[in-house]
Amino acid sequence: MTGLALAPLARAEWEVNMPRGVTAISQEVYGLHMLIFGICCVIAVVVFGAMIYSIMRHRKSLGVQPAKFSHSTKAEIIWTTIPILILVGMAVPAADTLIRMEDTRNSDLSIKVTGYQWKWQYEYIDEGFGFFSNLAPEHNRARQVGSGIDPSTIENYLLEVDKPLVVPVGAKVRLLLTAADVIHAWWVPDFGGKKDAIPGYVNEFWFKPEETGIYRGQCAELCGRDHGFMPVVVHVVTQDEYQAWLADQTGGLSVQPAVLTTETAAPVVAAASSPATETEAVEWTLDHAMSRGEALYNANCGACHQPNGQGMPPAFPAIAGSPVATGDLTAHIDISVHGKPGTAMAAFGPQLSDEELAAIVTYQRNAFGNDTGDLVTPDQIAAAR
Repeated sequence: MTGLALAPLARAEWEVNMPRGVTAISQEVYGLHMLIFGICCVIAVVVFGAMIYSIMRHRKSLGVQPAKFSHSTKAEIIWTTIPILILVGMAVPAADTLIRMEDTRNSDLSIKVTGYQWKWQYEYIDEGFGFFSNLAPEHNRARQVGSGIDPSTIENYLLEVDKPLVVPVGAKVRLLLTAADVIHAWWVPDFGGKKDAIPGYVNEFWFKPEETGIYRGQCAELCGRDHGFMPVVVHVVTQDEYQAWLADQTGGLSVQPAVLTTETAAPVVAAASSPATETEAVEWTLDHAMSRGEALYNANCGACHQPNGQGMPPAFPAIAGSPVATGDLTAHIDISVHGKPGTAMAAFGPQLSDEELAAIVTYQRNAFGNDTGDLVTPDQIAAAR
């Protein structure tokens, strides 16, 4: 009985066909896929059937003599014309769908999507705010070697983020895709398409979800060491829920993506906050910076430098005992803000706020046995930008 109960779940986890999806385009793509798959099956039956029949019926043991002709013009015309007609019959409906897949006109919502190693940045262009979307902390901890966490106990393992993209049901959403470092690809199977995010270039993609729900995808372009830990999660909500979420994010303010916090302040995504309100609300002390810096370090630095600070030399040097983390503070801030050209060290100045970077640098200089006692302030980060 238990096996019967688990059978549907097993089939769902091992689904081999593409999903129908929740957009009109995705359902058309599914229909085209099944149509062409059916045509290919019919062709395979006819071709292999003819081959098997010919082999069995005309084998030498039956005394069959081989034909003496060298070619047949009629046969050549037939086997050229039939494939052409089949290809045209498949191309016409496919071309119509492909053209509409590229038509981003008359969109209701425009969102700029920027791929980073290894996270996504979403900027709601018309609403004037944005945020970064990282692999969920629990999943990030579980994937580390020696974490002691059983991945099978985590729901949607490696397909959950700290802040998902949120869009209203029934809205035509246009994505403007680019990248800050290497080529990425934004892909959600239920939306019926994917699009590359290329540095220095802007691609367009659109989807119009017809059902509310949570839809998951991944980066679909090999983009480096942690390519497999760069999920995409989209929450499709009702119009009223979207407006309430939007009001919660903006608070009536025009928020820039570079000053967003990474701490969750809403059920589906972290609320935006400005540096001024944050520094006024919380006294900037070493204990506060260390507490906040640990979470930010694990989310933004732990993938390369490892949660224990030991890194993965030579590509990703250790933070523990590092001459950078224990040496000149100005140099440490500079490399955190501007990165290091020619290495895997990215510039985090465009990605994180002054408070976030101050907390991370403070944590790096006082964790893993470094114990410098340095407290980095947001003003020092601002001065280094």
